[in-house]
Amino acid sequence: MNRHKWFTGGITLLIAAIILAGCGAPSTGGSKDSAASTSTDSKVLTIANATDIESFDPHNNNNTASEAVLVNVFDYLLKNDSQQKKVPGLATSWEKVNDTTWRFHLREGVTFHNGDPFTAEDVKYTIERVAKDNTLKQNSYFKNIKEVKVVDEHTADIITDGPDPLLLNRLSKMGAGILPSKYIEKNGIEAFLKNPIGTGPYKFSQWIKDDRVVLVKNDKYYEGQPKWDQVVFRSIPEASTRVSELLAGSVDIASGIPSTDVARIQGEDGKKIVKAPIQRVLQLILRQSQGSVTANPKVREAIDLAIDKKGIVDSIAGGAGIVTRTSVTPGNFGADPSLYEKTLYDPAKAKELLQQAGYAGAGPELTLSVSSIYKEYAEVVAAMLNKEGFKIKLDVLEPSAFSERYSSKSFKEMFMIGIGNSLFDASNNYNRYLLEEAKGETDYNNPKVEKLLQHALTNLDTASREKEYQQVQQILAEDRPAVYLFQMEGIYGTGNGVNFQPRSDEMFYAEDIASAK
Repeated sequence: MNRHKWFTGGITLLIAAIILAGCGAPSTGGSKDSAASTSTDSKVLTIANATDIESFDPHNNNNTASEAVLVNVFDYLLKNDSQQKKVPGLATSWEKVNDTTWRFHLREGVTFHNGDPFTAEDVKYTIERVAKDNTLKQNSYFKNIKEVKVVDEHTADIITDGPDPLLLNRLSKMGAGILPSKYIEKNGIEAFLKNPIGTGPYKFSQWIKDDRVVLVKNDKYYEGQPKWDQVVFRSIPEASTRVSELLAGSVDIASGIPSTDVARIQGEDGKKIVKAPIQRVLQLILRQSQGSVTANPKVREAIDLAIDKKGIVDSIAGGAGIVTRTSVTPGNFGADPSLYEKTLYDPAKAKELLQQAGYAGAGPELTLSVSSIYKEYAEVVAAMLNKEGFKIKLDVLEPSAFSERYSSKSFKEMFMIGIGNSLFDASNNYNRYLLEEAKGETDYNNPKVEKLLQHALTNLDTASREKEYQQVQQILAEDRPAVYLFQMEGIYGTGNGVNFQPRSDEMFYAEDIASAK
């Protein structure tokens, strides 16, 4: 089978149109921002992202773009360094007391942005809030926490409802950002959301929704004076506009650079491209609800076989990606190497499967929902599926609208999404296929997978737990509640005012970004 057979006729024209569209949008005139490359005395770092944060509640966000901003405002008890090793944060040390209890020794002399001292009471309030309030988007990661006991002002015990092999991972991700208990108890959560307060190196200054978040340095940060006077995160959904703003010097770092703009940026004096593999895997999530077209396993397999993933990586992604049949990539616990760097592409068999599924004449009609961030990828996937007999309706949403639809689980047959892994563990990818979690989204139900996933949640035997997740991956590769396209590579454009090294978790720790001036 010729892998690139689909690069003919209408699809060739489609790709050309996508490339031209990505190069033509004008700048929105963001020169009013002070980027690090300006000559002002104030040191300002400006970062352009494709999406805005969901809110300033670290317990009620569910995307990497939010965490990448909030990590500068809210500290965790422990955090991941650039190699994803656990290092002290607000906790200076920790130890396992027994299978269900961990003790954390807290840093002394830390204050919140309003001057309140940080104590074990803040840990208790924070962790119990996210663990007990099932309306919060991060609750599913923390609901196994039974209680937080205050041992003394700077010591806290976190007690889980059964063994938890991932407690330290949970406490170093979004959802574990420590909140000011006294401030919230006095003023209420709504007042906090309007004027959020953490212990991080940067303080809240302004949030204009779908436009920008402005942070200012925390002069009393426990690790010393922050590097930047101000950090601005701009929300610019259009990739071409982010590129224009970078070239104009209005932003210092632009994320999500299209492959078609790489050479253009590299050819500009003072601008460069930096790349790094990231945790994110672009994929299609398929509904299996009764009566849904994609409930038929032959239809799901046909979708998988009709898509030339390697062709997409080589063309639209400009080679910046690795095909995969699993979303647990190397570097994450539980990865199965036999499914990585593997892909299936057999359009003839895809057509045959559709016929076997009862679509010998008119093909099945499916809606593919996608955020505008991944619009180009979705257009090419839709073209490939249409070529093999499907009838795809593209539903392109603005990032905020996509996020709302995602949270409410109201997509139709399938949606495209790039999913990262902030836990660096297979559970982060596959707990969504537990029976309760899958309700309303995929409605996936496989008793064997359910048993394996449930046991892995409390399995403290590292070797057997790894095998459980590898077995799950093999089953999902055949069941296809998701069709994995490729592991993405982060492509960033930077100006000459900063030295920036991307992280695999996609976080923007402003303190790790140095000024080149």
